[in-house]
Amino acid sequence: MAEASASGSVVFEVSPGGRLSGELGVPGDKSISHRAVMLGALAEGTTEVSGFLEGADALATLAAFRAMGVRVRGPDEGRLSIEGVGLHGLTAPAEALDLGNSGTSMRLLAGLLSGQGFDSTLTGDASLSRRPMGRVTEPLTTMGARIETAEGGTAPLSFRGGQSLVGIDYPMPVASAQVKSCLLLAGLYARGTTRVTEPATTRDHTERMLAGFGYPVKRVATSAAVTGGGRLDAREVAVPADISSAAFFLVGAAMTPGSDLMLRHVALNPTRIGVLHILDRMGAAISVSGQYEVGGEPVGDVRVRGARLQGVRIGADLVALAIDELPALFIAAAAAEGETLVTGAEELRVKESDRIQVMADGLAAIGVSAEPRPDGIRIVGGAIRGGCVVANGDHRVAMAFAMAALRSGEGVRVEDCANVDTSFPGFAELAYEVGLGIRVQREVL
Repeated sequence: MAEASASGSVVFEVSPGGRLSGELGVPGDKSISHRAVMLGALAEGTTEVSGFLEGADALATLAAFRAMGVRVRGPDEGRLSIEGVGLHGLTAPAEALDLGNSGTSMRLLAGLLSGQGFDSTLTGDASLSRRPMGRVTEPLTTMGARIETAEGGTAPLSFRGGQSLVGIDYPMPVASAQVKSCLLLAGLYARGTTRVTEPATTRDHTERMLAGFGYPVKRVATSAAVTGGGRLDAREVAVPADISSAAFFLVGAAMTPGSDLMLRHVALNPTRIGVLHILDRMGAAISVSGQYEVGGEPVGDVRVRGARLQGVRIGADLVALAIDELPALFIAAAAAEGETLVTGAEELRVKESDRIQVMADGLAAIGVSAEPRPDGIRIVGGAIRGGCVVANGDHRVAMAFAMAALRSGEGVRVEDCANVDTSFPGFAELAYEVGLGIRVQREVL
């Protein structure tokens, strides 16, 4: 794979055809990496982390806690040593905490900062500053937090310290692991019990990790609850490979004849494997082996081989289990025979980009019939011509369209890919090693 040396705008040039084969280990899970830093910082004692994702988003979380007085050694090849300060040991940062493009960092930190004794402010880049934060600031205000936002309820978010939080019973209007986690983390500082009930199951890494750090979490059906006044005890955290990163390779291999790819040590949390369920429904040849558990998280090896995929219907129940993997799955739908209809996915419109519209525009640009709808998309698959796509700075959109070239006639050029490093540093290099004809161009702005 050739790569230009200049810095600036990043473009993926991907040759048509090929197949994916061999063995692959994708980077550590981003969701677990964020939470390992947060809970390790607030624990009593030293937390050792391995497999930490050294991407821009997780590093933004790490920098924020360092700015609040937490001593951390690393990262060194995915290893961190975090000297916890306890739930009430953070100190006021000297300036606003800049979280870059990380929505997870901002929403989860909003919960933690609402209960601190000092004032603080969260900022981010232009993309993050457009994303809605009312879904966390409104229930936090109900708990007693004092938060100022920009017009429209977006970042920067400014928190007035020293507030007395009170637990609430909050039925979430939209399923969101970030909102649920935010409120549970605020609940650590609240008087009484904070209970969050979801309309559909979402990823439960926060609940699992809180319990792993010794903090009781009561879970009943789609509700999770914590009671304030407890403590976190340091522990070792081994971060498994991120299934959201693996999803691009799962899709690429599943839809490409002759592919045979093994992905090692993949996180298989049942609230995160919607991508496997959906690909199975589409007729993919996927098998899981070598399953074991690491720190309360199920892990295993996933083998995928090329097969003829069929279009399917994907409703809200599966959307909640595969929200971050849907851009990749839209590419699988483009290569499948027949129609795929996705509903209940309005959350995609407020991600790093409006992923419904951006994916629909990109699919049309490479010759695929795609009809965006308010809460989803209709895709008629079968043939991918190829062409030029603009990723709109969205890392998952960029990686998804890179895989589309495997089934294209002309190849695919993907523009505006610089943010891929936020979630998957080294994506292009790994993809090239297993057979994707990808070339990275860095164009001076």
